[in-house]
Amino acid sequence: MIKNRLTWFPARSLKVRAVPLLIASQMAMISTAMISAMTPALAMEGGKQPLTIERMNASPALAGTSPRGLKLSPDGQRVTYLAGRKDNQSFYDLWQMDVKTGESSLLLNADKLATNELSDEEKARRERQRIYGEGIMEYFWADDSQALLIPASGNLYYFSLTDSRVTQLPIGEGFATDARLSPKGNFVSFVRDQNLYVLDLATKKLQAMTTDGGGVIKNAMAEFVAQEEMDRMTGYWWAPDESAIAFTRIDESAVEQVTRNEIYADGIKLTEQRYPAAGKNNVDIALGVVTLKDKAINWVSLREENSKDKSKDIYLPRVDWLPDSKHLSFQWQSRDQHQLDLQLVALDALTKPKTLVKERSDAWVNLNHDLHFLKQQSAFIWASERDGFNHLYLFDLKGKLKTQLTKGEWAVDELEYIDETAGWVYFTGRKDTPIEKQLYRVPLAGGKVERVSKQAGMHNPVFADNQSVYLDYFNSLSQPPQISLHGDKGQQLAWVEQNAVKQGHPLYDYAGLWQIPEFGELKAEDAQVLQTRLFKPVPFDASKKYPVVVRVYGGPHAQLVTNSWSEQDYFTQYLVQQGYVVFQLDNRGSAHRGTQFEQVIYRHLGEAEVNDQKVGVDYLRSLPFVDADNVAIYGHSYGGYMALMSLFKAPDYFKAAISGAPVTDWRLYDTHYTERYLGHPEGNEKGYEASSVFPYVKNYQAGLLMYHGMADDNVLFENSTRVYKALQDEGKLFQMIDYPGSKHSMRGEKVRNHLYRSLADFLDRQLKSAK
Repeated sequence: MIKNRLTWFPARSLKVRAVPLLIASQMAMISTAMISAMTPALAMEGGKQPLTIERMNASPALAGTSPRGLKLSPDGQRVTYLAGRKDNQSFYDLWQMDVKTGESSLLLNADKLATNELSDEEKARRERQRIYGEGIMEYFWADDSQALLIPASGNLYYFSLTDSRVTQLPIGEGFATDARLSPKGNFVSFVRDQNLYVLDLATKKLQAMTTDGGGVIKNAMAEFVAQEEMDRMTGYWWAPDESAIAFTRIDESAVEQVTRNEIYADGIKLTEQRYPAAGKNNVDIALGVVTLKDKAINWVSLREENSKDKSKDIYLPRVDWLPDSKHLSFQWQSRDQHQLDLQLVALDALTKPKTLVKERSDAWVNLNHDLHFLKQQSAFIWASERDGFNHLYLFDLKGKLKTQLTKGEWAVDELEYIDETAGWVYFTGRKDTPIEKQLYRVPLAGGKVERVSKQAGMHNPVFADNQSVYLDYFNSLSQPPQISLHGDKGQQLAWVEQNAVKQGHPLYDYAGLWQIPEFGELKAEDAQVLQTRLFKPVPFDASKKYPVVVRVYGGPHAQLVTNSWSEQDYFTQYLVQQGYVVFQLDNRGSAHRGTQFEQVIYRHLGEAEVNDQKVGVDYLRSLPFVDADNVAIYGHSYGGYMALMSLFKAPDYFKAAISGAPVTDWRLYDTHYTERYLGHPEGNEKGYEASSVFPYVKNYQAGLLMYHGMADDNVLFENSTRVYKALQDEGKLFQMIDYPGSKHSMRGEKVRNHLYRSLADFLDRQLKSAK
């Protein structure tokens, strides 16, 4: 969903010595690490200049050089990445590092590319991808490592590294989206005007592979819920040998068309959008294969001939070719998301798919990107939560389980790389602690799991295509993102960007006041463990009592309590310097803790989550330095929903709440996300009603601030305006700030400065005015 898009980065941990402390509460017996009354530990050495809201959002970025788009060239000779400029952190150029010498240099200045206004389709796609900025935002390596494809503002550029020449490709009139190089680098493919095109780089011949796109028909394009909820940003897939392309054809004619008002400062833009709200129709989707030789299109049957389920009301979340280019796999998901089937089809028998793996759940089956077909043996790796935690399994091509590669009460994050020759499977996961993401490996034949990464924190590796060498994008609470090159056993080979916080670093002047939180554990009402972290004010006086801000997200597929660097924590650091305690708790329903922890919320949202946040406040009330009468809760997106539900359902726990861009009635949100957790509205009317904020509006007393982007196309502005009206009808006083032209992510330096200044002012008036 609605992952909170106020940007997150991953991190490195400070381990806190745990001492049991038992206190009674209404909800549970709570155990946690004892919080010391000492001044909190500082993360880094440096100056002690107070952090301002304006500096949080200004350039250069506080985190220093924080490259994105990390890649290793196919020949392993260069590391390439996108880096923001010092005078404009949101404008990106393409940089390189020579692996042998370790020298970094500017590879391509984005000023050499034409910059035009993005199309509405591309703006929406970037919003789904969480891509924000200008300049070069994505690029693709040619297989021979001698050239790059760079999409920019609807045009496509071919950059030759042999002569440093940039050539604009002849792609015809219109805006090109979802462009990429073919697997062997002989073609460029892209989508224009809802059709798929292929350009032969040798002959410069351009061919339309589909021609019926337009209106409600979209070829090779991912539908809204695929982009927003399934993490599928494309609608087409090249065969490894470049002989064919698999693609989706979606028909949106049955999807309800809504008129969405995007309110800007200088006018209102009316946008007609096919939006599949919960309980309403989805797109009709088909899967085809088009051959490059003759442009012939053949269609895939999406169910086995003997299958009793012939419903077309399904999802197609994943499509993957096998290495032989003669077989295609796809994942079939039922609308209720209780079923996920991996299907295999031969190109010469597209109407006869075979089911290799079946996943079933009484709640829902989570999607992942961890399917990998091996090249040297007839087998594949598949990730499943069938034993309660996400783990890796090895199957043969007939669907027979060969071995479970990982197991235990911890979760695999992602399959990262497979070294078939050496026989290793590399993956990230939470084997050591749920608050850190580490890199591990396990023998392909099964065996003991080995930890590869060294530092405590968050590791996001990027492997080379054909060797066990990887880039480690690492960060922690005390280390802004840094990038290093590593060998197969985790040994560091070189720095790409050390990003050390020393004199001259943008953060250095503020680092001396930067706070490390204290981690702890509490118990929920069902005795499951809840992870917490607490930031103390600076300076800290154990004899004083401080107001508290509870920062919350609370929704599925997200975590706040991690040992990670995050832009969101800048405002936390600002608040602790203003004399606030900041507390965070990952309630049941959040990520990386297994199905029992996550699926508590099934068919009733906002119940277990709020109960767990109350457990957190009960704990805070036990601390001698906490002003229990002045506790506020603040969240954005699902966190905004949580802020409303907490204030409305537990007004004796929270004096005030800040709710940003909240979902308020789940009937207004989309099918794939909402029905995953609540089911179809027709089969769970009571659950939808109980999960809405509106039955609890009457409990509201005082102390609410709501804000929303008035051009939000994800959580529609209507979610907030309905609450405005309900509170007005009740005669209840509250505050609201609406931002013309802003989307769900609330981007822009001026917008963020105003937003955070407003939030700080609100908190001061609500929690400090009586002092």
